[in-house]
Amino acid sequence: MHAEFIDVNDELASAPIGRMHVKLGILLALLTLFDGYDTFNPAYVIHYVREPWGLSLQQAGMLVSSGLIGFLLGAALHGAVADRLGRRVTLIAGLWITTIFSVLTALIADSFGSFCALRILTGLGLGVLLPLSTTYINELAPRRVANTFALWGVALGWAAGGAAAGLVGVFVTPLTGWQGLYWVGSLSLLLIPFLHLYLPESPKFALLRGRDEEVKAILEKLRPDRAQLYRGRSIMPPPLAQKKSVFALLEMPYRRLSFAIWATSFLSLFCIFGLSAWIPTLMQARGESFGASFAFGALMQVMSFAGGLVCGHLVDRTNRPRHWLFVWWLAGALAVLALVCFHQHWINVVCSAMAGFCIIGGQFVLNNFTAASYETDMRATAVGMELAMGRLGAILGPFIGGILQQAFGGSNVMLIAIGLAAIGAAISVLFARKHKHCRFESQAVRDEPATRAMHG
Repeated sequence: MHAEFIDVNDELASAPIGRMHVKLGILLALLTLFDGYDTFNPAYVIHYVREPWGLSLQQAGMLVSSGLIGFLLGAALHGAVADRLGRRVTLIAGLWITTIFSVLTALIADSFGSFCALRILTGLGLGVLLPLSTTYINELAPRRVANTFALWGVALGWAAGGAAAGLVGVFVTPLTGWQGLYWVGSLSLLLIPFLHLYLPESPKFALLRGRDEEVKAILEKLRPDRAQLYRGRSIMPPPLAQKKSVFALLEMPYRRLSFAIWATSFLSLFCIFGLSAWIPTLMQARGESFGASFAFGALMQVMSFAGGLVCGHLVDRTNRPRHWLFVWWLAGALAVLALVCFHQHWINVVCSAMAGFCIIGGQFVLNNFTAASYETDMRATAVGMELAMGRLGAILGPFIGGILQQAFGGSNVMLIAIGLAAIGAAISVLFARKHKHCRFESQAVRDEPATRAMHG
């Protein structure tokens, strides 16, 4: 019977990387480039506005945290929208929101209050881009290279965007003021027409909605060598599934997995944003020049992609994501704690690079791990909730970093707190295990050859 039908999950999982995969990977990399850029550029605003706006260290931290508040709301809410209306329309809407409020930030943000308000509204769009891009690319990635493909298609863009924020901070803001960061960010407007023209709906989402002809059209582009076969067969109907809310993540098959992933994401993003927000200021206090201090942020982002790619490759080869993530975050913790003990220039460079490689790189793989751990009809909600919970840590990271520096008169206590949080992430990810009775699509794909051997 199965020979007469097209098994969409199997077709996607076993596909070779083709031109359509590459095209979609480039589109999503450009999309997440603007997400990464916009997420990290407030760290470079602090230098220009702290004295003119009379900000305390806690308020300076809030310049970064305010956008993350909006991100938390967007990440928490978008999953339910994307699981009902579709991945494509939700992604495009998120980029529109981000673009509009980037322009408004450059035009009318002239005080601490107006800047933070506009950053919260920008964050509503940012909260869509990274989680939903991760969901989208995991739904069409060939399973044998799922992490590697997702990292090239999503993490590369996000890391490049974060690095670009540092470069714009160094070379553009001395000429334009901090507003130049947001004029550059508004170039995302140029990407929107290409998304409208070339970004299809996720085939797995279209399958759940019974849009069989649309699914066939997408499969023909992803696997043109099998186009004739698709035209002569019907789509295998998906299993009947009930509509699942965010509360389904807390039901018995998923509860332990969800809590462990949320705790890990919270601690990881506390480290990432606590360190990224304060690294330029921290390095200037250590005697680095203005340009070098801003470049440390770019260095962390560049190294984060390399770290995520290496970790993702190891996960694909060994299928042991929890164990590799444990190693990555533990190494990142040691790098951050080394900054407490040593103050030489080369130590600053090496430890900052290792923190980006391990801590931020590990977060990319955690996002993919989350997407692969839930079924299609709840995947966007699961990834959105993972990053929403993580954004609680991201909000607290810069803010608590400011409080600790002001209370203790230096950065060492902040670095110790970040190092301990990274150790906590390494430990908590070990508990992110699937319930033994919980079976996911990715498991079914991996188990299929063994199943056929047993019955054949």
